[in-house]
Amino acid sequence: MHAEQKLKSLLRLVAQQNGSDLHLVVGRYPTVRIDGKLYPMTQESVLTPEDTKALSDVLLTERNKKMFLEEMSADFSYNFEDKARFRTNVFFQKGCVSVAMRLITERIRSLEELNIPPILYDFAVPSQGLFLITGPVGHGKSTTLAAMMDYINHNFDKHIITIEDPIEYLYEQDRCIINQREIGQDALDFPSALKAVFREDANVVLIGEMRDVETIGTAMTAAETGHLIFGTLHTNDSAQTVDRIIDVFPSHQQNQVRSQLASVLTGVVSQRLIPRIGGGRIPALEIMIKNHAIENLIRENKSYQIDSVIETSMREGMISIDKALADLIQKGLIAVDDAFVYAKNRDYLQMLLRG
Repeated sequence: MHAEQKLKSLLRLVAQQNGSDLHLVVGRYPTVRIDGKLYPMTQESVLTPEDTKALSDVLLTERNKKMFLEEMSADFSYNFEDKARFRTNVFFQKGCVSVAMRLITERIRSLEELNIPPILYDFAVPSQGLFLITGPVGHGKSTTLAAMMDYINHNFDKHIITIEDPIEYLYEQDRCIINQREIGQDALDFPSALKAVFREDANVVLIGEMRDVETIGTAMTAAETGHLIFGTLHTNDSAQTVDRIIDVFPSHQQNQVRSQLASVLTGVVSQRLIPRIGGGRIPALEIMIKNHAIENLIRENKSYQIDSVIETSMREGMISIDKALADLIQKGLIAVDDAFVYAKNRDYLQMLLRG
C-alpha cells in the first residue's frame, strides 16, 4: 500500500476506535493508545525503517522537514482530510524515524461535558491574573483550557491570543477576537510571542507551555499589567507548581518573584485522567483558589503548607486530589486500585474511604 494511503487508513482507525494517540516505531506494529492503554494493530505489518521514513515524508512539509533534519525532531499539527487534526512529533531513535500523533477532537467540549467542576469557569471572569493547569503529559490539560477559552469566547467581548507549539484546538470566533499563533510558523519562540502581546491589545492570553524563566517572568508581568494569563506546567500539585516557578529564577530574584507570584496568581488546578469503570477516563482535580492564607504562604516561602489550606477550604471550592479521588470512588465511577495509583497520600485516601 502507498504510504499516504496507509497513513490515512491508520488515522481513520485511530478515530474509529476512539483512540487518543498513534505511535509508528520501527520493529513494532502501528500502535494506538485507547483510554490510556497501548494496543498494537496486529492486523497491520510490523513497521520497517523504510515504512516509518515514508510515512513521515507524507506528514512533513518542506519547512517541517528542514526543522526535523536540523533539530532531529519536529513538532507540528497535521490536518487530516479537514475532519481531524493531530498534534504530531517526528523524531529519530537509533538512527530510524519514529512518529507520535495525538488526536485533537474537532468539537470543543464544555467543562460539564468533560466532568470537570464548573467552578473553573470562575477563573475566566477576572480582568487580570495568572491561572495555571498542571499535571502529567496526556492528562487533558489542553482540553480543559480549551473549554475555558471557549467559555470566554461565547460569554465576553475580549481579544484572546493563544501561543502554542503547535496549535491544537481551533476556535470559531464568536463574541471574542481570537488570534492563534504557532511557534515556528507565526512566532519565533514563546518569549518573543509573549512580549508582543503588550503591543497587540490583548485581554486574554493562553500560553501552551511555560517552559523557561523568560516566558514565566513575562507571563507574570503581563498578569500584573491588565492581562488574564492561562498557562500549563508539568508539575504534580499546587505547592510544587509554586516552587517550580520560583526555583527557575536566580536565588537573588526569588524573594521578589514570590511577592509577584503571590499577587498575580488566581489559582492552580492539577489534573489526572483516571480509568473509568465501564470504559473511558474521568478527570480528578486538585483545585487551589488563591485566598489571603495562600497568598501569605507564597510570599513567606511556606508553600509546603498549601496542602493544609486546600484541605480546610472546601467551602471556598477548593479540593485536594485525594478527596477528589475518594468522591469518584464513592460515586462508583473509578476503582479503588486505580485511585491509589494517582493518590498523593494513600493513608489519607484510605481514611477518607473509611469515612
